[in-house]
Amino acid sequence: MVLMNKIMIGSVFLRVCRVRPVVYYFFLFVMRRLKPVVYRSIRRLKPAVPLGVPLVFMLSIGLNAQSPYRLNLNREITLTGIGISTGLTGLYLRSTVQPYEVHDLASLDPANINALDRGTVHNYSGKADRASDILLHGSLAAPVLLLAGRNIRSDPGTVAILWGETALVVSGITTLTKFAVRRTRPFVYNPSVPADAKTGIDAKASFFSGHTSFTAANTFFAARVFADYFPHSKWKPVVWSVATTIPAATGYLRVKGGKHFPTDVITGYAVGALTGFVVPELHKAHRTGNTLSLVPGWDSIGLIWEIR
Repeated sequence: MVLMNKIMIGSVFLRVCRVRPVVYYFFLFVMRRLKPVVYRSIRRLKPAVPLGVPLVFMLSIGLNAQSPYRLNLNREITLTGIGISTGLTGLYLRSTVQPYEVHDLASLDPANINALDRGTVHNYSGKADRASDILLHGSLAAPVLLLAGRNIRSDPGTVAILWGETALVVSGITTLTKFAVRRTRPFVYNPSVPADAKTGIDAKASFFSGHTSFTAANTFFAARVFADYFPHSKWKPVVWSVATTIPAATGYLRVKGGKHFPTDVITGYAVGALTGFVVPELHKAHRTGNTLSLVPGWDSIGLIWEIR
């Protein structure tokens, strides 16, 4: 631990370690395997999009006395650990999945599906599938658009950390659940879909919808952060309306495309929305007394000890 010659107003800056953005590369690794469309989008946008705790280490931040959030080392480690541990467990479970063989398909009976979901087994649309990809890609821009606000531009690192933790947690929970449950996708029951499209590992990853959970996490996170930085803004109803509509549309398109059952997208919506809402809430600046906060840099982590 090295004490740097940098004293801030009411704070002492400690540079505690140098690290490479391991979490960032882990997040890309998970996305490359599970959500290639997300992976490609991140790779294209990486100069501009700070994705994840992943992304945390890619920004430097300064103190912003007006920030509604406070970072805490233990909390950041906990949230990051949850995301990594659930993601790794999900990847391990994925490696144990046995894909369907062609002769297995004949034994699948839609009558075994619950009444709410059964009516969607004949849905199949490449156009709807591609449209849901577009909405997912678009939702990645929602947190970036927050930088249009001056208060948020003065506190980009804090927002990047919160967004990174949100992305990591929702991806980990989604991955773990998909390959623990191994629910068959609707299109696998559809006799008009070619058999070779039904024999991959992805055919057993219906529950719950990753497109919907990722999109909801991004939009709800953006809306929540906007509301916290601009609590008296007249635009809050509009922002929340957009935030709730985009993942709902994504879920509809996933069902229309034959990729998910209604219960898959409802659950994905709930998990994503909850994650996007709760992560900022956990960081609200309600505490008094001295606090120890995390300050990420490009290849280092620092600590701010705020003396109050």
